[in-house]
Amino acid sequence: MSTAEAGFTEWLVGHRTSLLRGALLLTGDRARAEDSVQEATLKVAQRWHRLHDQHPTAYARKIIYRDHVSGWRRRREFPTDVAHDVPGYAHDPDHRAVVLAAPADLPQRQRAVVVLRYFEDLTERQTADVLGIAVGTVKSRAHDALRSLRSVPSLHDLIGEERSR
Repeated sequence: MSTAEAGFTEWLVGHRTSLLRGALLLTGDRARAEDSVQEATLKVAQRWHRLHDQHPTAYARKIIYRDHVSGWRRRREFPTDVAHDVPGYAHDPDHRAVVLAAPADLPQRQRAVVVLRYFEDLTERQTADVLGIAVGTVKSRAHDALRSLRSVPSLHDLIGEERSR
């Protein structure tokens, strides 16, 4: 195996779970999320010689989110299914279900911002870059989304429960 192949394999092993988690939260469908991550990693692999010294994870996220937005624009789908198999989140099944269901009813644009900012832990600038929007738009969408999420009774109960510990 060449050094480049080894570097790509190491990157993929280290970041696939994170990419899958973000795609799953965004799409609400495991099969679509896996397809999206597969497509993104294929594009990263094809450009690895240029990306390996830069930010291949950011590039992959950008592909996943832009392809998803393009897809729902074409289909005019607004998925509200709950993502069930997101690796790496709450160990308590009840808490996990509440957290994963929370962004499902948000409009797609707000949902993308919430997933990138709060599940993927990107900065406002990074989120804006991935989505191809202004930082101010990220801030306003995050503000609107968080306002909506605060009104979700099950999430509010969970947050209140966590704060009292």
